[in-house]
Amino acid sequence: MEKLRDTGPLPRKVPSHEVTYCRLRDMILFGQLTPGQPVTIQGLTEQLDGGMTPVREAIRRLTAEGALELQGNRRVCVPNVASAQLEELAFARLTIEPHMAKMACNALDKNDIKQLEQIDGELNRAIDSGDVQRYLLNNFRFHFALYEHARTPILLSMVRSLWLRFGPSLRVVCGRFGTSNLPDRHEEALAAIRTRDAAALALAIEQDIRQGIDQVRASITKTNI
Repeated sequence: MEKLRDTGPLPRKVPSHEVTYCRLRDMILFGQLTPGQPVTIQGLTEQLDGGMTPVREAIRRLTAEGALELQGNRRVCVPNVASAQLEELAFARLTIEPHMAKMACNALDKNDIKQLEQIDGELNRAIDSGDVQRYLLNNFRFHFALYEHARTPILLSMVRSLWLRFGPSLRVVCGRFGTSNLPDRHEEALAAIRTRDAAALALAIEQDIRQGIDQVRASITKTNI
C-alpha cells in the first residue's frame, strides 16, 4: 500500500463573518457607500451575498471603529466627518504615517520597490481616466504596501482605523472635483526610497497626506457656507 505523502497543514478557511467584514470595510474605504446616505441592513445583506448574522457582526465591528453609525429603521450610514473630527484625524495621520514610512525605508528590497512602482502606475492611470474607485483602491494599496515594512503592527492597525474614518470624505472630494488634483506625491516618495533617504520619504508622505486633508477641509468649509 502506497504511503501517503505529508503535504503539510491544510490552508485555514477564512470564517464567513471575517469575509463579510472585509467586504463591507472595502465598500466603505473605496467609495461604494456614500457618507450620509442610509442603507438598510437587508440591502447590505443582499449586496454582500451573506447571511444576516455575519452582516450584523460586520456592522457592529465597523460601528465600534467609527466607520459606520446606526440609524433608525434598521439602517446604517457612513458618517460625515465634521471639522473638529477632521483635525483629530489630521493630527493622528500626520503624526503616525510619516514615522512609519521613515521606519520602512531601509527595509524595502528591489521587489518591494517594483511592487510600489506598479501600484503607482495603476494609480496614475486611474487619475488620467477619472476612475475614482480605482484611484482610492491603489492609493490605499500604495500606502499600506509601504507601511507594512515598518513592522509596527499596533501602529498599522491604528492607521487602518484612521483610513476607514477619512477615506469616505476623500471619496466625496473625488465626486465633486474629479481626480485631476487628487493627492499624489508618490513619485517623490519612490525617488526617496530608491536613494534610501528616509527623511525625504517621510516628508513626501506628509505632503501627500496634507494635500488630501486640505482638499477635504476645503470641501467641508464649502458645504457649511
